[in-house]
This record gives sequence, structure tokens and C-alpha cells, in this order.
Amino acid sequence: MSTFILLTVTGLGLAALYFLVASGLSLIYGLMDVLNFAHGAFLTLGAYTAWVVVDATGSLLLGVAVAIAVGAVLAVLMETALLRRMYGSHVPQVLLTVGLLLAITALIRSIFGTDALQLATPEWMNEVTEILGAPIPNNRFVLIVTAVLVYLAMSAFLAKTRYGLIIRAGVENRAMVTALGIDVRRAFTLVFAIGGALAALAGALAGVINNAVSPEQGMSLLIFAFIVVIIGGLGSFRGSALAAVLVGLLQQYANFYGAVGAGDLIVVLMLAAILLVRPQGLLGRAAS
Repeated sequence: MSTFILLTVTGLGLAALYFLVASGLSLIYGLMDVLNFAHGAFLTLGAYTAWVVVDATGSLLLGVAVAIAVGAVLAVLMETALLRRMYGSHVPQVLLTVGLLLAITALIRSIFGTDALQLATPEWMNEVTEILGAPIPNNRFVLIVTAVLVYLAMSAFLAKTRYGLIIRAGVENRAMVTALGIDVRRAFTLVFAIGGALAALAGALAGVINNAVSPEQGMSLLIFAFIVVIIGGLGSFRGSALAAVLVGLLQQYANFYGAVGAGDLIVVLMLAAILLVRPQGLLGRAAS
């Protein structure tokens, strides 16, 4: 029983990490029809920004806060300076964002090296808390609580603010919103800022649970984030949350109770099944 509880909580921690990455990706695609592969670069930049600040000040909280700010600012710069000129042109968008991902990852390797760098974290995060006999690492609770707070804050923002309503309406029917005379360009920039901030937050927290940051962590997390987005439904914030929980738990259970690497296989098979049975995803809308 204690093993199952440990797998469940750690799986929810992994799901929280996937959700933080996938939610921004989903909103960006749903509103702007952009597959933003550079999202992985924001993950890595967030991790290394946190490392630099923690190394200089010793404050993890400050490191995470600065990482969020850097991710948001860089996302806005990318959207306004580069992507804004390419809306509606899918191939140039993909080439640009993939190129940015590769270039930024290579730049980080050249500055910090290819080896992982240890991220100093508060001692209590590396300790465990027992739940029904299961020793749960405290850093998993940090991930889960952070993801829940982000989900609640984003849900309130999308439901109760003017820009949130514009974003929701734009995801449902961008042409209608534009026809009503609403300038959705500001909403585009805001969504990119939110996506960059959440990606940077996820990158910093990934460094926290691994006690290290590495140049490749953005790419590896990005793959599963896209899987979560597709399973949940492109443009569906709640769908991303649901899919993240399913993927995180399935990975943990399959990797422990099955063969090594079975978790990744199960997730890919689930993705294939969703695409065959419900191509729009669990909570996505079918194309009209």
C-alpha cells in the first residue's frame, strides 16, 4: 500500500510539471494557431536563470521569481519581434521556433557547458514526509501545490477578467472576436507572456526536484508536454490538466509495475488511441 501511495504522489508531482508546461502551449495554439517549439527553450532558460540567481544570492524563491520574469519577457520579445509577422504561415512558424529552440540550447551549452549543474535547494525540500508509511519527497508537494495554485489562478483569470474572456472567445472563434472589433493582438502577447512564464517556472521546478539543471531538460519535457496537449485537446486548459494527471500517473505505475521504459510506451499508445477515437482530444472541440 505504501508503494502505491508513493507512486501516486510522485506521479502527481510529475503531472504537475507536465501541466505547467502544457497549459501555456495549449493556450498559445488554441488562440494563435502556433506550435511553439521554442517553449522548450524557455524551460531551459528558466532553469539556468534560477541556477544563476541561487548561486549568487542563495535564495531559491528569488531565483524562481526571476526565472518567471525572464521567461515572460523573452516570450513577449519573441512574439512581437518575430512571430507576429508569421501568423497564418505554419511552416515558417515551425522552422523559426525549432531554430530558436536549437540555437538557445546550443548557446546555453556554450556558456555553461554540457554537464549538469547542481542547484542548491533548501534542506527541507530534500527531506521526506511519511503518508501512511510512504516516504514522500517534500519537493513533490511543492510541485503539486504550485500546479494547483496556477490552475486556480488561471481558471479565475480566464473566467472573470476581460482579457481572460477575450482569450476564451478567441480560442473558440478567433474570426468572430476580430469581427466584433476587438484587437486580439494584445491578447496574443499576453498569452505568450503567460506561456513563457509558466515554462520558465516549470524549468526552475524541474531543477528543484532533480537538484540539478542541464541543457537537455527543455527538449525532454517539451516532448511530453506536446503529448499532454494533444491528449487533453488543443486549446483546452482543463484538458491539459486532466491529460497531465493521466500521463503522469500512467508513467509512474507502468515504469514500476511493468518493464523498464514501459511508462513511455503506455503514454504513446494512449496518444495513438486518443487520435484514433477522439482526434480533438479529451476536452477539445471537433473542427467545424
